[in-house]
Amino acid sequence: MSAAQLYTKYTRVWIPDPDEVWRSAEIIKDYKEGDKSLQLKLEDETLYEYPIDLPGSELPFLRNPDILVGQNDLTALSYLHEPAVLHNLKVRFLESNHIYTYCGIVLVAINPYEQLPIYEQDVIYAYSGQNMGDMDPHIFAVAEEAYKQMARDEKNQSIIVSGESGAGKTVSAKYAMRFFATVGGSASETNIETKVLASSPIMEAIGNAKTTRNDNSSRFGKYIQIGFDKRYHIIGANMRTYLLEKSRVVFQAEDERNYHIFYQLCASSSLPEFKDLGLTCAEDFFYTSQGGDTSIDGVDDADDFEKTRHAFTLLGVKESHQMTIFRIIAAILHLGNLKIQGERDGEVCSISSEDEHLSSFCSLLGVEHSQMQHWLCHRKLVTTAETYVKSMSLHQVVNARNALAKHIYAQLFNWIVQHINKALHTTVKQHSFIGVLDIYGFETFEVNSFEQFCINYANEKLQQQFNSHVFKLEQEEYMKEGIPWTLIDFYDNQPCIDLIEAKLGILDLLDEECKVPKGTDQNWAQKLYDRHAASQHFQKPRMSNTSFIVLHFADKVEYQSEGFLEKNRDTVYEEQINILKASQYQMVADLFQEEKDAVPATAVAKRMPRINVRSAKPAFKAANKEHRKTVGHQFRNSLQLLMETLNATTPHYVRCIKPNDEKLPFKFDPKRAVQQLRACGVLETIRISAAGFPSRWSYPDFFNRYRVLMNKRDLSKNDKKQICQTLLEDLIKDPDKFQFGRTKIFFRAGQVAYLEKLRADKFRAATIMIQKTVRGWLQRARYQRLRRATLALQRYARGHLARRLFQHLRRTRAAIILQKQYRMLRMRRAFLRVCSATLTIQAFARGMFVRRIYHQMLMEHKATILQKYARGWLARVRFRRAQAAAVVLQCHWRRLRARRQLQALRIEARSAQHLKKLNIGMENKVVQLQRKVDEQNKENKLLNEQLSMLTSAHSSEVEKLKKELQQYQQTQQGDGKQLLSLQEETERLRMELERAHGEREVLEDSHGKERDLLRKRICDLEEENALLKQEKEELNSRILCQSEDEFARNTVEENMQMKKELEEERSRYQNLVKEYASLEQRYDNLRDEMTIFKQTPGHRRNPSNQSSLESDSNNPSICTSEIGDTEDVIQQVEEIGMEKAAMDMTLFLKLQKRVRELELERKKLQAQLEKKEQESKKSQVNEIKTEVTSEHEDFAYNSLKRQELESENKKLKNELNELRKAIADHATQNNSNDVQDGYNLLLNQLKSANEELEVRKEEVLILRSQIMKAAQQKETGKNMVKERESISPNASWPNSDRHVDQEDAIEAYQGMCETNRLLEAQLQDQRREHEEEMEALKNQVDLMQEELEKQQQAFLQTLQLSPEVQVEFGLQQEITRLTNENLDLKELLEKLEKNEKKLKKQLKIYMKKVQDFEASQTTVPVERRPHERNMQVAVQRKEKDFQGMLEYYKEDEPLLIRNLITDLKPQAVSATVPCLPAYILYMCIRHADYINDDQKVHSLLTSTINGVKKVLKKHQDDFEMTSFWLANTCRLLHCLKQYSGEEGFMTQNTAKQNEHCLKNFDLTEYRQVLGHLSIQIYQQLINIAEGILQPMIVSAVLENESIQGLSIVKPVGYRKYSSNAGDSSYSLDEMIRQLNTFHSIMCDQGLDPEIIQQVFKQLFYMINAIALNNLLLRKDVCSWSTGMQLRFNISQLEEWLHGKNLQQSGAAQTLEPLIQAAQLLQLKKKTSEDAEAICSLCTSLTTQQIVKILNLYTPVNEFEERVTVAFIRNIQKQLQERNDPPQLLLDFKHMFPVLFPFNPSAITMDSIHLPASLNLDFLNKV
Repeated sequence: MSAAQLYTKYTRVWIPDPDEVWRSAEIIKDYKEGDKSLQLKLEDETLYEYPIDLPGSELPFLRNPDILVGQNDLTALSYLHEPAVLHNLKVRFLESNHIYTYCGIVLVAINPYEQLPIYEQDVIYAYSGQNMGDMDPHIFAVAEEAYKQMARDEKNQSIIVSGESGAGKTVSAKYAMRFFATVGGSASETNIETKVLASSPIMEAIGNAKTTRNDNSSRFGKYIQIGFDKRYHIIGANMRTYLLEKSRVVFQAEDERNYHIFYQLCASSSLPEFKDLGLTCAEDFFYTSQGGDTSIDGVDDADDFEKTRHAFTLLGVKESHQMTIFRIIAAILHLGNLKIQGERDGEVCSISSEDEHLSSFCSLLGVEHSQMQHWLCHRKLVTTAETYVKSMSLHQVVNARNALAKHIYAQLFNWIVQHINKALHTTVKQHSFIGVLDIYGFETFEVNSFEQFCINYANEKLQQQFNSHVFKLEQEEYMKEGIPWTLIDFYDNQPCIDLIEAKLGILDLLDEECKVPKGTDQNWAQKLYDRHAASQHFQKPRMSNTSFIVLHFADKVEYQSEGFLEKNRDTVYEEQINILKASQYQMVADLFQEEKDAVPATAVAKRMPRINVRSAKPAFKAANKEHRKTVGHQFRNSLQLLMETLNATTPHYVRCIKPNDEKLPFKFDPKRAVQQLRACGVLETIRISAAGFPSRWSYPDFFNRYRVLMNKRDLSKNDKKQICQTLLEDLIKDPDKFQFGRTKIFFRAGQVAYLEKLRADKFRAATIMIQKTVRGWLQRARYQRLRRATLALQRYARGHLARRLFQHLRRTRAAIILQKQYRMLRMRRAFLRVCSATLTIQAFARGMFVRRIYHQMLMEHKATILQKYARGWLARVRFRRAQAAAVVLQCHWRRLRARRQLQALRIEARSAQHLKKLNIGMENKVVQLQRKVDEQNKENKLLNEQLSMLTSAHSSEVEKLKKELQQYQQTQQGDGKQLLSLQEETERLRMELERAHGEREVLEDSHGKERDLLRKRICDLEEENALLKQEKEELNSRILCQSEDEFARNTVEENMQMKKELEEERSRYQNLVKEYASLEQRYDNLRDEMTIFKQTPGHRRNPSNQSSLESDSNNPSICTSEIGDTEDVIQQVEEIGMEKAAMDMTLFLKLQKRVRELELERKKLQAQLEKKEQESKKSQVNEIKTEVTSEHEDFAYNSLKRQELESENKKLKNELNELRKAIADHATQNNSNDVQDGYNLLLNQLKSANEELEVRKEEVLILRSQIMKAAQQKETGKNMVKERESISPNASWPNSDRHVDQEDAIEAYQGMCETNRLLEAQLQDQRREHEEEMEALKNQVDLMQEELEKQQQAFLQTLQLSPEVQVEFGLQQEITRLTNENLDLKELLEKLEKNEKKLKKQLKIYMKKVQDFEASQTTVPVERRPHERNMQVAVQRKEKDFQGMLEYYKEDEPLLIRNLITDLKPQAVSATVPCLPAYILYMCIRHADYINDDQKVHSLLTSTINGVKKVLKKHQDDFEMTSFWLANTCRLLHCLKQYSGEEGFMTQNTAKQNEHCLKNFDLTEYRQVLGHLSIQIYQQLINIAEGILQPMIVSAVLENESIQGLSIVKPVGYRKYSSNAGDSSYSLDEMIRQLNTFHSIMCDQGLDPEIIQQVFKQLFYMINAIALNNLLLRKDVCSWSTGMQLRFNISQLEEWLHGKNLQQSGAAQTLEPLIQAAQLLQLKKKTSEDAEAICSLCTSLTTQQIVKILNLYTPVNEFEERVTVAFIRNIQKQLQERNDPPQLLLDFKHMFPVLFPFNPSAITMDSIHLPASLNLDFLNKV
């Protein structure tokens, strides 16, 4: 293609820019040959004329189509050049936040300066086992590729991580090692992978420091070899280091720090163990304060120091060695603070002996103070004749001190590395290894010294190796595809390497100058100028005579020669080293001891057959000899060893890029990025690819992508390869632009873009045709709509005119009618008015005349009435006057009679007889009054205490007067004075009595008034209470109406929470079972290890052997003792055989015990919670009790009655004790007869008392139960009152408004309350029992202490006696003790004999019942004893019915297990009853139970469980066998429950089935063991099914084209990098057929439907998790067409679930995240409304998953639009309130807890038939 065809209008190009490096522009005018410039329009719409006629100017680079932007691989771009690479990286980094990008075999990693959630364990599992091109670029993909090639090719691998300081090399290497540690976890318990990871914090502490470019920059290079065994598990590791930057120990530039360990130690100096180090803050030491700020933002040095110490401990470094390491580091700091005093203008120096830092340095290193003080300022000169000691100048002393500090730190660094290697060393033979090289990248600073020279020299060597490897891979690719190979010129930096390392090169001249006695840096620089001035890679600066320039592959670098010689010599004086060798600390002395031989790197090097790897660090020899080998020479040798190692391995490259120098997250600086891309060789890879055929397409992908360019005749052919060849020959005329390989088509650069342009033109033409047709159709449709509208308007207009004319005519006629009617109405109204007026006048006139007549008659009637009343009044007045006169006369006469009678009475009163009558009357009245007073006092005793006192006093005085009056009457008649006194006294008493009566009446009145007031107040309060209740009910009704939905919601949430807690508990329990199974399996793996080692090496990685991939349990493992027991038992079984030894169930029972303990703890916690709830309820009840007092009357009465009964019981007990005492006393005093009589009498009384006591006890118990019941009822009643008050009667109950539902709810609530009370009572009983036990134990302890004290006292007493007496006393004590023990044993023996008799009686009764039962069941007589055989009669035995039991002999048990379990095939019983083996086993167990043989039951069940385990282990990959034994194990478990005799399991049994229940044994514990076994089998079944389905999921769900015509076209340039070939693909139909197979197998074998549902729920969750995880890590499947295809595939799975009646299993719900992901791919992603729709729809996806899918979304063609960054930010803003978990991927290994619901069988045992094919003839039916 010519330039005129490419550079046309609207084509976009790249032009250079000083700020952004490259800038995009668009051609606005077609280019023609001969044009001197291009007319361009920039992105900001400004016009620009680009000159192309200037020398060196060429046509600008073409820009790739937008469809290619953001590719995973840079080599997939059509136009391969620097601006395309830079733009692709920028788009991926800033817009999609993708930090990884492939560039051929190189992984480009851009440091995000932010923690990303893409390194979790789930991501490791997602990349494990995947091809490199299948997933998005990632460091894990490179690590997986290395691991896979090691396992497949059995060749060692290397991962080379390089880049600038701060680019993320160390982090990338750390993640690669984490991947290997996870995927290739060690098979043993050494946890070597943990130690490998633990070495990182140590090496970062001693080898990393803060620089201006990175806060954690590695100042050394390291190569870590991770060793693997034949099974590709990690067995060890080895570390080699390169070129530690020792100068940083003594010097740091501005804003830099020393190594982290110094600052960590200073930050922890306040710890007690570091008090002796004499450290303070880092600012106080010269070696740590030169850079200024000693802290790093966001870094806690003290916390990092704790991590470092923990890592030391984990790697086995002793605590004493750790303290020595810290002492050495502290000594270096003190060495830097020495005060050197100069004399004689600095020619002579000295150090004060009182210098505290010198003292600290010497004490910390254990060296002599005076010697160190002397030799720090002096040196020894040795000649052939004699030795001189010379003083050093100030400058020399400072240099010597710094050299010593650097040397000490370097030796300490090497020691730590050696000990890390020792900790990572292993004795197991290494099969292969993977090396991870973390080495410094190309560096250039303003001042470049010896360190930068060595670093850039190493990068030159690595770049040469990289170029040759890339070139080699390209050549292999071409050769494999059969394409003619022409040599491609690539950059070879061998001349630059020769400049440095060849003979008389830079390093040789440097070493030569170092040997010269007075060699200087200037002389060395001059030699370089003279020797290499003509070299093309060497230049001399114009303005300097001490600098030189080397043209490296990345850039030219100017080096300052100052300091090269000193750093290359690295001189340390021998005298100082000798002092350190004599240290009193062994470790310090060992650091500087001579070593004759080089230290071996590790034993790993000895086992590598193909590589001779030596130590990267040469041996440290004597001080006077070692320094002849310079630093440059050492580095060149170690670099040579490294290159030999890398050349012997398969390398994988990771190039780390630093996006900006400010360390800001997701900020991209194009200048810095381009500089690093040029330096790290990425652009060289692009150039090599572009020089050949960079774009490569497989024939099917090319056919699917460009089929639109083909004609129908070509498409009808079946050979796609021939069709593609024909198309390309027609479209591209130049045959050199493409080549046809065996499986791929190779294109030159730009050809794919040309094909994309043709494809876009084809689509554009088709689009125009579609638009033309659609627009014509739209116009025709518009014309037809207008015509129909016009006709409709005409029709409506004409109708309107006709209706208007009709309306006019109708209105005219109506007007005439209205006029007629109106005129008639007006005349009628006038006539009616005249008529009404006439009638009114007549009515008023007639009324006036009538009223006049009425008034006249009324006046006459009133006059008659007045006359009548006047005459009556006059007659009454006359009568009253006559009556008054008569009354006056009567009054006068009566007064006269009364006066006469008064005089007669006065005379009579003076007589004595009258007085007597009066006194008699008085006595009677007094007695009557006394009675009344007594009665009143009894009635009002509580209210009138004062009145009773007065009444009693009065009664006593009246009695006294009675006596005096009687005496007076008997002796003589009293005189008048005494009579008067008596009368006065009587009157006084009467007055007092009347006053008392008055007070009483007052009190009664006040009492009555108060009572009335109280009653009134009570009535008021009741009314007020009623009003309050009414208001409360109204408020409750309102509240209930408002909160009814909330109450229902809370109820649902509580139910969900309870279900969730139950599921979690079940999950923990089943994880314990799973852990046990894994521990049991571990022994078998260890047992088979020797056999595996003897076999030939495997060539594939077995996923089942990957320990860390398979063991994902988060629960703690079983203790070691239990594991040991299990292993011993398994060993016993293997030695003896299954026929003679049955596996013990000890470990099962221990596991059961642990589970029960957990259950008890949970129940205790639940009981405590319920207790607290009860206490709160009781407090509420007490509040109600205070308000309503009347309800407690019955309860108070019962409590009083109970107290009375208890007091009576106490009295009876006291009387009983007194009777016993009396018996005892009487027995000692009286004779035997009297004693016997008295004893009988008292015995009768005692019996009656005991009977009465028992009756009282029963009454007390009854009363207590009644009281408790009443209290509970009242409490529940009050609670229900409160509930009724809180829940208004007017509230609407669900389903109906009837009162019955509310009562049912109240009864349910009462039942719950009663249950809670019972649980609380049980808890209190347990607590009380516990307290009683504790009290009893305390009493026993007290008794033991007392007995001990007594024995001690006796012992002390015996010591004071003579020996003979001591012997006698000891014998007496022993006799006494033996006597007591004998008595105790006798009592125990008597109790045992009583129990034995009792049991014998019960046994006789049961034997008699059995004999009666057998006699009733059969007519056959029992055989008689041998001496009665002569009396037997021959009787025929009747045939018995089959009782559903099978009998076998003990020795036939192994045969039973072998025929029924071990050797049984599921096909053998396929035509019989499902789960037949389970029924047969139960019938055997039932017979053992029938004959009461517990050993036989135990042996049979144990053998059964072990046999099932053995079968499952043998067929651990057989789904049918695993499903078969899961069904049988569950059925056996159901049988043991159904026939256990427990009522809860017998509700669905028939009468016949109830006869088959177990009679003698409770097999609850074995049911638990079978439950555990069922869980293990279920988990194995799931693992087998997942292993079968897992390879199908991605290709069947994501990649398979189920919808014909909807082609899922991969993006342009997509290609795989893994060398795996022949990857199998599966369709959705194949996966559904596999699911059908699983379902049919489980159904045919009689597995419970509930378990089948749980199996498919688990499998569908795995399908969802794997498909979604793959979608989140693959850019090529995140497109609209994939979403459509994915939704269709999911609908097919849902239809399958519906067809198999598995809708209730919850499997469809597990697919919800995948469904929402498919919908998200199909939704519109443009406006804010679209963002709201996405947020409301994708509820099952987390925020990170939604954003990840949007970032990965890739348009398949140019007509689709990318998702903008603003739209993604809008989504993140709307979803920021979600509390989503931080994980990006789903845990596809998560397993739902399984539940085995009870499922009884309708089959009876007697109806089961044993097929002959099972060979069970030795079983006898009973």
